[in-house]
Amino acid sequence: MMWTHNVGAYFVKGLSNMQNTATRRAFLKTSALLPIFGAAAQTGRPAALKVSLNAYSFNKLLNDNIRGRADGITLVQVLEFAAKNQFEGFDATGYYFPGYPKLPPDAYVDQLKKRAADLGVGISGTGVRNNFTTADKAVRDAGVQHIKEWVEVAARLGAPVIRVFADTQMRAENWQSVSQGATRGQVQDWIAAALNDCATHAGKYKVKIGVQNHGDFLKTSDDLLTLVKAVGSPWCGPIVDTGYFKSDDPYADIAKVAPHAINWQVKQSVLGEDSGVPTDLIKLLTIVRKSGYTGYLPIETLSPRGKPYDPMTVIPSFLKQVREAIARTA
Repeated sequence: MMWTHNVGAYFVKGLSNMQNTATRRAFLKTSALLPIFGAAAQTGRPAALKVSLNAYSFNKLLNDNIRGRADGITLVQVLEFAAKNQFEGFDATGYYFPGYPKLPPDAYVDQLKKRAADLGVGISGTGVRNNFTTADKAVRDAGVQHIKEWVEVAARLGAPVIRVFADTQMRAENWQSVSQGATRGQVQDWIAAALNDCATHAGKYKVKIGVQNHGDFLKTSDDLLTLVKAVGSPWCGPIVDTGYFKSDDPYADIAKVAPHAINWQVKQSVLGEDSGVPTDLIKLLTIVRKSGYTGYLPIETLSPRGKPYDPMTVIPSFLKQVREAIARTA
């Protein structure tokens, strides 16, 4: 907004010569409108969408590094990959910080933040693991404490959103089994109470709790929106995971949640990681445009079972497709 800045500077310089109070008031009213007017005059269109890389796209290589296996990759190296491929943002998933689930050293968080700033890459979010569907209240309470601690990590990192789950993240388990026969209403009450507690803490740090649908307790848009409404906090909102709505029409679910989204996870297929049916990115980006969302669009590529997966080639290819769809729907 150079035009706006220069005009504002011109008025500020002349302001010292204004002796009339009414003139000063008129100036203040005018200058308050300058950024808005300047942006409209410059672009004539909504703010550009920014694409972010979710670190989970490198899940195997990151875990190889954590476990000391050969050919691994560090979180900082994934950040550098994002910069090299001209991503505007980076979603630094918490699982890959040193010592997770323990809190990382402040020095490491500061180093990652500085490296991102030096590379010109914004931090679009982070995320943690939790289980709020279990009947074990001690596990739910531990999850709340875990999220609260990582809210403070997110704030130090400069991440505006921290992803959490309302679904059961356990192999061969679902919300019905871990809740030990509780009703859906009872389980929603557990989740909403836990998320509200987290959101109250997050609000103190200006970080939002993002609830990600993952096809278990939250199969549809109505499931996700009903839960967020039950939480009832301005510091908690939905993250649209485009690959995990389990319904007849995932695009309809995406469109319903989109106006309320505080962040996204854009997947290669709306039918899940093992589907060979690609996401209709023009249709998806049209939904995003209509919703008015103008933040980061993190992309997350996944390794389909039984098929080769090389993030070094898959990610740039998918990024190109997403950028083309963004351009075509502008």
